[in-house]
Amino acid sequence: MDVRFNQCQSVFVRVGLPNDTSRTWWYPFSMAKQFGVGVVGLGWVAGAHIDTLKRIPDARVVGISSRRALDPKALESTYGIPLRLYASFEEMLCDPAIDVVDICTPHPLHPDQAVGAARAGKHLIIEKPIALTFEDALRMRQAVKESGVKTCVCFECRFSDHFQLIKSCIDQGLLGKLHYGEVDYYHGIGPWYGQFGWNVKKNFGGSSLLTAGCHALDGLLHFMGLPVQEVTSFATGSSNPIFEPYEYPTTTVTMLKFEDGRIGKVASSIDCLQPYYFHIHLVGSEGSLLDNRIYSHRLKGLNKNRWSILETSLIDSGDVGHHPYLPQFQAFFESARRGVEMPLTSFDDAFETHRVVFAADRSAREGRPVKLDELAIQS
Repeated sequence: MDVRFNQCQSVFVRVGLPNDTSRTWWYPFSMAKQFGVGVVGLGWVAGAHIDTLKRIPDARVVGISSRRALDPKALESTYGIPLRLYASFEEMLCDPAIDVVDICTPHPLHPDQAVGAARAGKHLIIEKPIALTFEDALRMRQAVKESGVKTCVCFECRFSDHFQLIKSCIDQGLLGKLHYGEVDYYHGIGPWYGQFGWNVKKNFGGSSLLTAGCHALDGLLHFMGLPVQEVTSFATGSSNPIFEPYEYPTTTVTMLKFEDGRIGKVASSIDCLQPYYFHIHLVGSEGSLLDNRIYSHRLKGLNKNRWSILETSLIDSGDVGHHPYLPQFQAFFESARRGVEMPLTSFDDAFETHRVVFAADRSAREGRPVKLDELAIQS
């Protein structure tokens, strides 16, 4: 077996044809019975990740890298496990006990940390958004591709009961061929919300879609599929003084045209004064679905004048403690154990969603439709 080491002495295994160097790949190799996880950043979302990782047999949270001074005893008391504290992110990357880096830092830090971790041979869990610019997302994509590490991006709604039920209805043909879909995100992120202080900054929040509404756009693409040909987006914002600190438009509406002629719409409002609402409406040749209600021409005996209710757990909270991280992380570690990409939310899956987000934000900024071809992908 051919092996090599990088600067942190991580072990890589050569996979490919023995006499064909043009078709050779190097993959990270771990001898550990469990995947050692290093968490970067220790905020609200990191706490939810740690609590979830503790429930996964394939994972063991080893330590934390944070810009804040932390007390190991207090951390152990909070999370119920001993946690190693690293003096720097680089020290974490060079720890052979770390197989997976879980990036829970503010948005602008994701690209450099993901690239560094990939180059050090560490698998990746990345909170959304992966990056605030298309150029940074491309840089991350290249690092992941070159290193061969396995990835998970936290578009965890794809693993929710609600999304799985909707996808089952689509896959079983109850809606026929979808020709229109809208998925909208309504969540007022004001001073009452923990992330408000940094989320208002453009170089931290990015845009309404990047900081929050990307979950809705990802949902639309999950249900409708790809590829998207063109997007047109409009942006506005509330006149309420509560939302005045925002440095970017807080409400956007994006219209999508798919290459086969289908259309879709995504609204993202983080300045609404209302309960959290994740709206889903899909229209197909054989029926329609509205949130957790359905009418299908293929189900004989239904009253077409009334919706039939599908009993499931709705996506009705922005609290990370309610997010379906457990099935997503389980799928990630099971796939990493087998050496394959995880289903639904690998980096490549998330990259395509972000590509549409970046096109939408460009459309709103420049006041014109943007074709996806304008955001070229390097092979």
